[in-house]
Amino acid sequence: MIVSAHWESAPISITSPVAGTPLVYDFGGFAQKFYEMTYETPDASALAARIAAMMPDNEQLHQSNRGLDHGAWVPMRIMYPDADIPVLQLSMPTSDPGKLIALGKRLRPLRDEGVLIVGSGFMTHGLPFLRDWSIDAKAPGWSSDFDQWAADAISRGDVDMLASYKDLAPAVNYAHPTVEHFTPLFVTLGAATEADAIPETLIEGFWMGLSKRSLLVA
Repeated sequence: MIVSAHWESAPISITSPVAGTPLVYDFGGFAQKFYEMTYETPDASALAARIAAMMPDNEQLHQSNRGLDHGAWVPMRIMYPDADIPVLQLSMPTSDPGKLIALGKRLRPLRDEGVLIVGSGFMTHGLPFLRDWSIDAKAPGWSSDFDQWAADAISRGDVDMLASYKDLAPAVNYAHPTVEHFTPLFVTLGAATEADAIPETLIEGFWMGLSKRSLLVA
């Protein structure tokens, strides 16, 4: 189950659970081959029903016919190239960290049932402020400063500090001129089965100057 930076929608919604859910090619300026890629996943109706049952009475899950956007199918295609596991995408209904953490907590029991919960975004995503678009570009100061701040908070398991990023993080308006690439993090933090455990950094470094820091929560 994936929460992607590329689907902000309220009320909270899920993608179509049918087998072979279509893909959303929500990007531009790339080679034609990327618009011809496929990722035909199995039926996810059972997972959809399970998620719907976890919603409170005053927050029903909206069933969408939407396919998987590139924030979902691109990482899944790399992680599970055989497309042999059911995949659903959950919309991000708000950018409020507290509410997203609460959503993650509500979904936490899914992990005990073998469901992987993924927050898909970027640790920094200041595209308007990039000057060097090469893959190995040196990270701008605003990107490295924000990444170091986040790394420090993560290393201490300081979720409250991360949730206060708008007030506390350096260069936040450059690292995240819009916040949708940072906020999926809070769903995964909320879904941690050991709330006090320090998240493990699995990937770090920069791509086109943007931080690709990625975490695994306990």
